Amino acid sequence: MLNQIKGLHHVTSMAGDAAENNRFFTHKLGLRRVKKTVNFDAPDVYHLYYADELGTPGSVMTYFPFPNIGKGRPGVGEVGTTVFSVPEGTLPFWEKRFTEQDVSGLARDEQFGEKRLSFAGPDGDGFALVEAKGDSRAPWIKGGVGNDEAIRGFHSASLRLRDGGATEELLKFMGYETVDTSGNIKRLALKDGNGADVIDIETLPGASFAGLGAGSVHHIAFAVENRAKQLEVRKALMETGYQVTPVIDRDYFWAIYFRTPGGVLFEIATNEPGFDRDEDTAHLGEALKLPSQHAHLRDYLENNLQPLGD
Repeated sequence: MLNQIKGLHHVTSMAGDAAENNRFFTHKLGLRRVKKTVNFDAPDVYHLYYADELGTPGSVMTYFPFPNIGKGRPGVGEVGTTVFSVPEGTLPFWEKRFTEQDVSGLARDEQFGEKRLSFAGPDGDGFALVEAKGDSRAPWIKGGVGNDEAIRGFHSASLRLRDGGATEELLKFMGYETVDTSGNIKRLALKDGNGADVIDIETLPGASFAGLGAGSVHHIAFAVENRAKQLEVRKALMETGYQVTPVIDRDYFWAIYFRTPGGVLFEIATNEPGFDRDEDTAHLGEALKLPSQHAHLRDYLENNLQPLGD
């Protein structure tokens, strides 16, 4: 069993309108945009990162907003719900805020003894807030939400699968332990992680497979401290039979990718070097930052990428 993985690093999804996406996460959720860059493989498309003040692993929601992309089709073989952690007693605040800001899909429930508020993103993305006990992570408090209510980072993510058995075994190999079951949902968690420590497996045997589009999660990333730990994980996964990519430089972290038995794309990402490698902490996410291979496109991109309307 691996011991290098420290919880979630980031979740990356697809979107339609970049400005709407930016408004939702910075104005409605009160997160900080910590990086404005472009897709490595499609440089005419933004890659936007939202997180806490520093872009701490375990707090980072990222998006590829493709203009005119079709809507995603929910189903199995994907991340279903991305869940953020908020302090106990704050769901009434968030429900009132979301109602005033016309956030859709609001619903209150309780899972595994935790109070939840589900809501939808601008493209129908599945989200929830959970009142988490004892989450000591520092929030970003300059986004219009005060310290007592602000999002602390990720709480968990759910995987929707036809058969969760093989993915459960993979997660156990990655250091997770099964901690509870409720109906068709099995909860796994890491001990001594970074706070974003929980994965729920929702088994839906007869469901159709998901179709990638706006509102869909593209991949989910797990955190390791550094490149040495990442190489240890890569070697172990490959020895177990997984087809893992070479290490890829993503400017703000190093990444490897592999497809899980249930169809979800997993990434293992390093905590280093971080989002302040090319911007001062006070100005994260303000300027358009380009991967070196796309630097020659700056004039074109600055004139043609959709204004975000900060």
